[in-house]
Amino acid sequence: MKQETKLHVEENEKHLLLDHNYDGIQELNHPLPSWWSATFYGGIIFAICYFTYYQLMGGPTLRDEFKKDYAVIAAAQAEFKKQESAFNPEVFAKFNTPDGIKKGEEVFTNNCVACHLEKGKGDIGPNLTDEYWLWAKGTPETIYPVVFNGVVENGMPNWSEVLSRDEIYQVVAYVQTLHLTHQAGGKAPQGNKVE
Repeated sequence: MKQETKLHVEENEKHLLLDHNYDGIQELNHPLPSWWSATFYGGIIFAICYFTYYQLMGGPTLRDEFKKDYAVIAAAQAEFKKQESAFNPEVFAKFNTPDGIKKGEEVFTNNCVACHLEKGKGDIGPNLTDEYWLWAKGTPETIYPVVFNGVVENGMPNWSEVLSRDEIYQVVAYVQTLHLTHQAGGKAPQGNKVE
């Protein structure tokens, strides 16, 4: 037969002994550690403040915070695109070289020939070899934004989403060399005459 063990209570813990027992078992009433209690009550206070601020006082929701942050990002992207779409004469000068023009011809052949035909004589897109221009004026400063942004009215795509900025400058350098070359079999003039 097993011998019952009696609860041994230290002298300094006798005041913690509970008066009642559970099936002959007595327990000591040790308080929770103070750090645990502080965390628990701090969590309750935080939850009350959080609920009050966000639910009762109209604090911003995650969706509101997202919209605010997204607006900042969209503005930064728009500013970047604006700077990218602005013509830079110093950058253009780097590509307005025989090598840059040759690379521009390659880019033109791979991307622009479908609408402007070989040597820019025009098909769906306008003739680039005469003195008439629909959207530009035959100068790099006016050709660049047309290539960069495209022309929705004519169905010309936004090439900044396809070509790198360097490739756009190369194409502009090449297109500028086509001006006034008057290719045989070119499309009829469109737009305004630019001398």
